[in-house]
Amino acid sequence: MSNDILIIAEGRAEGLRKVSLELVNAAQQLSTALGGQVFGAVVGKGVSAWAETLAKTGVSKVFVADDAGLEKFAPESYASALAEIVRAANPAVVLFGASGWGKELSARAAAKLGWGLVTDCTEAKIENGTLLLTRPIYAGKAIAQVRAKQFPVMVSLRPNIIPPVEANHAPAPIEPVSVTLKEPRAQVVETVSKPKSKVDLGEASIVVSGGRGVKGPEGFVPVQELADTLGAALGASRAAVDAGWIDYTHQVGQTGKTVAPKLYIAAGISGAIQHLAGMSSSQVIVAINKDPDAPIFKIADYGIVGDLFQVLPALNEQVKKLG
Repeated sequence: MSNDILIIAEGRAEGLRKVSLELVNAAQQLSTALGGQVFGAVVGKGVSAWAETLAKTGVSKVFVADDAGLEKFAPESYASALAEIVRAANPAVVLFGASGWGKELSARAAAKLGWGLVTDCTEAKIENGTLLLTRPIYAGKAIAQVRAKQFPVMVSLRPNIIPPVEANHAPAPIEPVSVTLKEPRAQVVETVSKPKSKVDLGEASIVVSGGRGVKGPEGFVPVQELADTLGAALGASRAAVDAGWIDYTHQVGQTGKTVAPKLYIAAGISGAIQHLAGMSSSQVIVAINKDPDAPIFKIADYGIVGDLFQVLPALNEQVKKLG
């Protein structure tokens, strides 16, 4: 085993996801302490553009599994391909993004390889020659520090906790990896795409969210209007999603998406611990709620006690005046 770090990149039709570039930054910091190199990995079908972008981020090499059997996402096949890449790279640490994609594949790949896995981490560093990881537990009520007993180990890091690197370096070598894939037990027969949000919730620098206080689907209109003015993503609490007022893709929280934007505006959200677990890492939190005793105010940097249907339009008008 080497002292190298391998990052597993994640992409979409429009290109690599930002979390992949964040992982490179995290890996470079770890490699400075370990004394190894940083490698990247890409899996899928027709992913040469992703590999070329990743090769320009400062990594030493990019491993690519480009196979017809990976054209449609099947966890069994993708995990098998990733396991073969990991064997080829022989790293000390493998980093995934703690997205839905990364959480599923990191668990499967770790099981295949018999490695340890620490998920949903907010910090990773080398201390006294071992890997020290920080992660929230009990729905964010406490923070745990986990020390890896040995290498190799797999880790998934939350998105938006570290700045992404720029893809402006001289291209690194790209090494194809031949994979042997079995027919997956579950097959994707059709993919139906939902209408895309104007701004990706998981990667947005500003998020405006609505909760039970919006009172219904129409209550998200002023929330969406402020989000549009700010160029922000639209979020929601679980209560609003469970009530059927907005699609699940907007849910922020323990059972939704974890976000860490520069600005998080919570309108009509009381601040249940499950919601706080998904947004408490935001740099600035603004809470709007009629209840002065709402738990959300305990973590808010700025609090407005008032009716969101009055506050949001007024706030929207002021933002528009600022241009």
